[in-house]
Amino acid sequence: MKFLIIGGLGFIGSHLTESLTKNDHNVEILTKTLSKKSNVNILDKKIKIKKIDITNFKKLGQCIEQFKPNVIIHLAGNTSHSKSFEEPLKDVDSNAKSTLFMLEKIRELDLKCKFLLGSTFIVIGKPKKLPVNENTPCNPTTIYGTNRLASEYFCKIYHDVYGLDTNIFRITNSYGPREQIIPKKNAVNFLIYKAFKKEKISIYNKGMFFRDFIYVDDVISGINIILKNGKSGELYWISSGKKTWFYQFGNILEKITGCKVKYAETPTYTKKVDVGNFVVNNSKLKSLGWKQKVNLEKGIKKTLEYFTGENPRNV
Repeated sequence: MKFLIIGGLGFIGSHLTESLTKNDHNVEILTKTLSKKSNVNILDKKIKIKKIDITNFKKLGQCIEQFKPNVIIHLAGNTSHSKSFEEPLKDVDSNAKSTLFMLEKIRELDLKCKFLLGSTFIVIGKPKKLPVNENTPCNPTTIYGTNRLASEYFCKIYHDVYGLDTNIFRITNSYGPREQIIPKKNAVNFLIYKAFKKEKISIYNKGMFFRDFIYVDDVISGINIILKNGKSGELYWISSGKKTWFYQFGNILEKITGCKVKYAETPTYTKKVDVGNFVVNNSKLKSLGWKQKVNLEKGIKKTLEYFTGENPRNV
C-alpha cells in the first residue's frame, strides 16, 4: 500500500514510517524541514521525502494528486499551545485548514483513500469527570486545542456526508526517542532529558497532579491496529489508561538517574490553560485487540538509552 504521512519525519511520524516500511509499505513523507531526516532511513527505497509547507495548499494538493495514496495520515501542524496564542491565524492554517483541504482534495479527486487524523488530549480542555472517553464533551482552553477539535469535526462531517473513510486518534502524554527537547512542547521528554544530564528538575504543583503517559512504541501499535481493525468514521483514544502522579514520575527519575527533583509553584499562565488531572478509559482501543507493552519505568529507561547514543535509532 501507499501511505502519505504528513509530518513523517517528526516524533510519531518517523516511528510510524519505520513500522510501515518494515511491513513492505511505500511511504511518501511531506515535511516542512529536512532537519530531522536522520529520524528515518533515507536509504530505504520504500521512503520518499518531499519538503513542503502544508499551508501551501497548491503544492499539497499536487502531492496528493500525483502520489494517489491509499492512506493519508495527518500528523503535522503546530503542536505548541503557547505558539498558537502568539500566531493564532497561522495555527488555523496549519491545524484546521490543512485538514479540511486534504479531505476536500480526496473528495474532489474521488480517491479511494483512507484518512487518519492524529489529534490530542488538549481538545478536551479541563475535564469535569475522569476517566475521559470518546464521548466526553470537549471544551478546549487553547487556540491550538480549538483548531485540532475543528479538524476532528471536519473528519466526521466528510465521513457522514460524503462517505469518506476517516478515523481520528487522540494521543495522551506520549514520550520516547526522537521527541524534541522543548518544555512547552513535551514536558515529559524534557524532564527525562534533564534527568539524563543530571540537571536540577522542577515539577509544578508539588507533583500533585496526574496524567496518562504512553511510550511511543505503544502509540505506533495503537495506530496500526486502528488501521487494521478500526471502524470507519470512529474516534479512538491511544493511551495507557493509567494515571501517573507527577511526584511518582519524579521519584522514578531520581531512582534511575540520581537526579534531584525540586517541586515548584505553577506559573499563572500555565494555570489558565493547563488541562489539570487527566486519564483515559481506553477500552474502545483495547476492543480492537490493542495492549500496552511498555510501562512507565521501562519507557523512561529506553528513552535514557536513546539519549546515551548507544542505540540511537530503534530504541
